[in-house]
Amino acid sequence: MSEQPEPAEQPVEAGTATTEGDDVDTLAVAVAELRPALEAILMVCDEPLDQVRLASVVGHPVADVTAALESLAAEYAEQGRGFDLRAVAGGWRFYSRPEFAAVVESFVLDGQQARLTQAALETLSVVAYKQPVSRARVSAIRGVNVDGVMRTLLTRGLVEEAGQDEHSGANLYRTTSYFLERIGITSIDELPELAPYLPDMDDLEDELASVAGLDAPAEPTPEPAAEPTPEQAPEPTPAHASPHSGSGTEPDGGTEIT
Repeated sequence: MSEQPEPAEQPVEAGTATTEGDDVDTLAVAVAELRPALEAILMVCDEPLDQVRLASVVGHPVADVTAALESLAAEYAEQGRGFDLRAVAGGWRFYSRPEFAAVVESFVLDGQQARLTQAALETLSVVAYKQPVSRARVSAIRGVNVDGVMRTLLTRGLVEEAGQDEHSGANLYRTTSYFLERIGITSIDELPELAPYLPDMDDLEDELASVAGLDAPAEPTPEPAAEPTPEQAPEPTPAHASPHSGSGTEPDGGTEIT
């Protein structure tokens, strides 16, 4: 038998990619001019986008995308634009500059206020520092029921469910990426330390001692007892009388003796 000639390898056309064992060619991502492409995408996004996601869209290496983003951010700051390009919550997004906050607030709110109450801020702080945490734990720390406030935080997207406690089965809660975005940090690790805001132990001990002194009842100064005259001699106590029969109550203010 004569040997059959091997088929010549077909050249791979530019703009296509093949995988071994796969007969389907995949079109390569069209490469656009990097900086304008990034600006166009970031202009329409409604959440921060990370470098990997942006690189997959524009078809440039991640390192080049990161360098372009940093260059754009520096350029906007130097030119004094009305917006900044910031790395927040693990991604990049356009933000209005702080000095124009009053103008933006006036336009967006149009006279309406949508600020969190003090109770909501305190509850959100507990969740941020103790997460994942249950409602019962937050209530115990704050000393009040937080069910209504937690519903508000869930509705606004600042808090989300994070599974269940393995012991009690209670729902656990944590902060969201929107929370990080709103306060301008990329990770919970960037939250400020609480220690500088706590009182010193010496001040705390003095305060506790002061409170204990105020709560302690003042001991009355004993007065010398006058010697009874024959006319004022106490009458003998009947043999059947109870030591509590004079007041009708237990020494601790308990139930009446019958």
